[in-house]
Amino acid sequence: MKREGGLYWGWYVVMGAFLILGINYGSRYCFGVFVKPMALEYGWSRSVISLGASLMILAYGIGGILSGRLLDRMAPKWLMTLGALVVSAGFIAMGYIRAPWQFYLVYGLICGGGAAFFGVVVNSSYVGKWFVKRRGTAIGIATIGIGIGTMLLAPLSGYIVKVYGWRMGFSFLGILILGIGVLLSQGLMGKTKPEDYGLAPDGDPSGSPTASAGATANAAPVGWVLKDSRFWILAVCYSLAVMAEMSAFVHQVAYARDNHIEEVVAASSLGFIGIGSIGGRFFFGWLSDHIPDAKYSASLGFIFMAAGMIVLLNTTSATLLMVYALLFGFGYGSIATMMPYLLADRFGREVLGTAYGILTFFVAGIGGSIGPVLGGALYDRLGSYTYAWQLNLVVLILAVFLILAMKPRIENPGR
Repeated sequence: MKREGGLYWGWYVVMGAFLILGINYGSRYCFGVFVKPMALEYGWSRSVISLGASLMILAYGIGGILSGRLLDRMAPKWLMTLGALVVSAGFIAMGYIRAPWQFYLVYGLICGGGAAFFGVVVNSSYVGKWFVKRRGTAIGIATIGIGIGTMLLAPLSGYIVKVYGWRMGFSFLGILILGIGVLLSQGLMGKTKPEDYGLAPDGDPSGSPTASAGATANAAPVGWVLKDSRFWILAVCYSLAVMAEMSAFVHQVAYARDNHIEEVVAASSLGFIGIGSIGGRFFFGWLSDHIPDAKYSASLGFIFMAAGMIVLLNTTSATLLMVYALLFGFGYGSIATMMPYLLADRFGREVLGTAYGILTFFVAGIGGSIGPVLGGALYDRLGSYTYAWQLNLVVLILAVFLILAMKPRIENPGR
C-alpha cells in the first residue's frame, strides 16, 4: 500500500477521513437551520425539537462504543459503508415524519446510531493507528474535514431550506451522504493498521513493522484504562465541552433569528464555526506535537470556546455573531483532535478504538445529549437563551482547570 518512492499510505487514510468526516458532521451540525422551520410548521416547542437532537447524540455515543470496539478487530471500510447507508436512509425518511415519536426514531435513533460508524471515533482512531510521531498533525488535518463540511453545508442547507423547505434540505443531505460516503469508504479505508501492510507507523523507513506491532501489544488493557483517573478526567472535561458545543450548535441559529438577524446570515454562523475550527484543528494538533504535554493544548481549546461564549452573550448584530463563531469554532476545533491524541498518548495505540468509543459514550452520549435539550428547556422556561450561554461559560472554565490537573503519561503497571 505504499508506492515505491511514493507517498506513505497513511496520508491517503488522512485524506479519506478528512472527506468522510466533512460529509458526516457537516450534514448533522447544520441541524440548527431546521429547528425554527419545523417548530413553525408543527407548533412543536424547542424542547421537543432539541430532544430529537439529544437522542441523536445519545445514540451516537452508544454506537461509538460498538464501532470503536469493532475497529480494533476489522477493516474500517465496512463500518463506514454501513454507517453511510443507514444515515442516508434516515435523512431521506425525515421528509415523511409527521409526529415527534417519528422524529425521535428516525433522526434520533437511526441517524445517530448510524453516524457513529463513520464518525470521529472510527476515523480519528484509524488515523491514529497509522501515525505516532506525527499523530497530532495527522489527526488535526483529518478532522479539519469537520470544519470544511460545516462551513460548506450549513449555509447551503440554510439556502435550500429557505427556498425549497426543510424536507428538501434533509433529502439533499441524505443523497449527498449516500453518494460520497459510500464511495470514499470503499475506496480509501482499507485494513486497520500499517503493520497489516508490512509498514511502520509514520512510514518511517528505519522503523520495523514487527517491532512496532510488538510495542502496541504492550498497550494498556481496556479494563486498566477504565480504572485510571486520567480517563475519567478526560471523560468529564470533554463531556462538559461537548455539552456546551451541542447546546450552541442546536440553538444559535434560532437565537440569532430571535435577535432579528436574517435567516441565511444566521445559518452562516454555523459555517463560520466551521471556518474557525479548520484553523483550530490544525493548530492544536501541530502544537501537541511540539510541547511536552498535550493537555496544555486541550486547556487552550477550552479557553477559546469560553471566550466565544462571552461574545455570544453580548451578540446583537451579525458582526458579533460571526466573531463569536470564529472564536468558539477555533476552540471547538481542538476537541476531535485532542481526545484521540490524549488517549493514545496516555494509553497506547492498540486499544485506541475501544477506549475512544467508550470515551465518546460519555462525551457525546451524556454530555452532548444533555446540551441541546437543556438549552431548549431553559429557553422554554425562562424565555431566553442567556441562561444557557452562561451555563456553557461556567462549565468550560471548569474544564480548563480539570484538564490541567490530569497526570502525565506514566508506565502502565498492568502491561
